[in-house]
Amino acid sequence: MERLLRPKEACQLLGISYSTLLRWIREGKIRAVMTEGGKYRIPYNEVKKYLERREESRAVIYARVSSTDQKEDLERQINYLTNYATAKGYKVVEALKDVASGLNTQRKGLLKLFKLVESRSIDIVLITYKDRLTKFSFEYLEEFFSAMGVRIEVVFGEEPKDTRELVEDLISIITSFAGKIYGMRSHKKTLFVQGVKKLIGELNGEDSKAEG
Repeated sequence: MERLLRPKEACQLLGISYSTLLRWIREGKIRAVMTEGGKYRIPYNEVKKYLERREESRAVIYARVSSTDQKEDLERQINYLTNYATAKGYKVVEALKDVASGLNTQRKGLLKLFKLVESRSIDIVLITYKDRLTKFSFEYLEEFFSAMGVRIEVVFGEEPKDTRELVEDLISIITSFAGKIYGMRSHKKTLFVQGVKKLIGELNGEDSKAEG
């Protein structure tokens, strides 16, 4: 008797979202069986066939840190994802990396990744944590990549909050808004940002004293 999987089980094995699974079913990319109760069930053999085809998948590694003093972590991400891809049987096409805030949408590595996705030159994007790729709206990016036939594979899921990186992101936002108000090269903008940095530094100092 044919083994049937619930959609959640199939999604976990395939590494895709439920909405992507539904789209694949509609497009005929994967066969599904409808139960008497009107629910989808996915034949295990369909999942197995897809996984076997995926063994030759073209993968891109993407790693990011927010500042230059975290470059060791950047290399750790690259090394881990390279070993992960090898264990999975993926062919690594390229390893992209950025040293920039996750709020920066003009990252050199990220823009190159978009070009690879749009040209359908890859099948999988490998990242350690979701926020390595983007701080916000990960699900929208996932759906866009999926529409191009590219799957994002997140090895660890959600990353523990890094206070320093959150502060850097906050300063990045403030700098951008101050630049729009005063002009990017304005002296007022520089003073405003410096004032915010000083305030944050003082608050962090107070927090450290309180903890001590």
